[in-house]
Order: sequence, then structure tokens, then C-alpha cells
Amino acid sequence: MKDEVYLYNHARWEALAKANALFTRPMTDLDKETARDYLGLDRLGVAGDLSGKKVLCLASGGGQQSVAFALLGAVVSVFDISPSQLQRDKAGAEHYGLEVSLFQGDMRDLSCFDNDSFDIIWHPYSLTFVPDSRVVFHEVSRILKVGGLYHLMCANPFFFGLTHNAWNGDGYIIKLPYEDGNRTTYPDQEWVYDRSQSLDNIQEPIEYRQTLSRIMNGLIKEGFVLAYLSEIKSNDPESLPGSWGHFTDVAPPWLEYIWYYYPNFLEKIEITK
Repeated sequence: MKDEVYLYNHARWEALAKANALFTRPMTDLDKETARDYLGLDRLGVAGDLSGKKVLCLASGGGQQSVAFALLGAVVSVFDISPSQLQRDKAGAEHYGLEVSLFQGDMRDLSCFDNDSFDIIWHPYSLTFVPDSRVVFHEVSRILKVGGLYHLMCANPFFFGLTHNAWNGDGYIIKLPYEDGNRTTYPDQEWVYDRSQSLDNIQEPIEYRQTLSRIMNGLIKEGFVLAYLSEIKSNDPESLPGSWGHFTDVAPPWLEYIWYYYPNFLEKIEITK
């Protein structure tokens, strides 16, 4: 599916990897305890031994989540649009003497995987890089086992397109109408990569709003049951208005979910009634 969206995201993430951006740096200082903490498994209520569990790190290249899961004994696959990002996963795994399986492509097409392939699908921030999240959810539901866990971290749709630069002295001004498919772009934050390099080839992200109703109803339709929801912010009361920390406390920019795949759940409720 090498359309305009694919080509743009591919080029951007190849450039970010070349620039050694924050999300392209493998984690090389983890052990089993810190790996679990890094993934936030206890905070998210994910208990139990992960040994032998089949995990897909979806749109998750860079050698971070993949090595953490591998250290916990999981059988890890990584799917990402950027070949350079996948090489970071390979390097990260080799650092620990571990193996991960690598797959390159667009998250809207997971046909390289069989039905019911995974116990866990771990999906960091990337959902808004495609115009319609429901295409991704359909693919995820096909390859996740019944009872499997889908971790999703994505943009908070209510504050989509906002950054700390929207501060006007009184608040952060929302300008885009609340509609699915709103397209926006904005400069990368200063902490994403080193600006001292000559990096004129890194394009700004292009993102598409996925409203809360599209996300929730799209996943429910595919048979997912919500187990956890969190609004992620900085929790930095000392940050000044107009700063990134202050902005994220006023308008939490990310949502984090845990969903479980139970495709017959609603049918069981109807029978009970």
C-alpha cells in the first residue's frame, strides 16, 4: 500500500533514524525489572509471566519496546514502516544476545501475519499517521488471539494539533473543528532530535484526527473490550505557561488504552439479558 501516506511516513522516519532522533535509539541498559517498569506493565495492570508469549510491536521500530519484551522472555516480532528503525531493533536485540523477528510495511496492511498470531500487540504513538484508524483496528483484530491484549497509545483527539506554541497569554487555542480526518502538521519538539545538525530533509509530521467516537466504536465493533484508559500528562506544577510541561498539564496530549479481544462479548451480554 505505497500511497502518498506511506511514502511520506517512510521518508520521514528514515530521516529521523538517520538523525538519531529520540524514538530511534535502542534501549541498552535494561534488565528484567527495569524492562517491566519501562513498559509500565504493573501500572497498566498487565500481570503474569510473559515467557513464550507472542508479542507484536506494531509501528514500534527503534529497539525500545521490542528489547524490553524480549528480555521478559516473550517471542517478539516488530513491524515498522522504516527499514532503518528495524535495524535499530536488530542491533538492540543483539546487544542482549536476543532475537526479534522484523517485518517492514504499512500498519494498514498486516497480511504478512496469519490469523490469531499474537497474544499481545503493543502499539505506541503512530495511529494518527494514517487517515482512518478503523483500517488498522480491523487488521489488529484479525491477527490477535481471542483474549489477547492490545495496548494503544495515541493522540488525545480533543487537543489534536495543539502544542505549547498555541499559548496566547490566557490559554491554548483550539482552531480545528472536531472532525475525523482533520489533517495537521507542526514542528517537532526540540527534544525529538539534535537541531545542531544539518537536518533540512526531515519533514514535519502529518497527522490525521481520529475522534474519540471513531476510536472507541471502531474497536468495539471489532470485538475489543476496554480494560484501562489513561490521559498522559507531565505532572509538572512548576512549569511555566507556554512551556511544553505546562501545556501537557492543561491539555494532556496522549491517551493510553488496554483493550482485550473478545469478539463474542456483546453476544454473551445479550443472552444474559
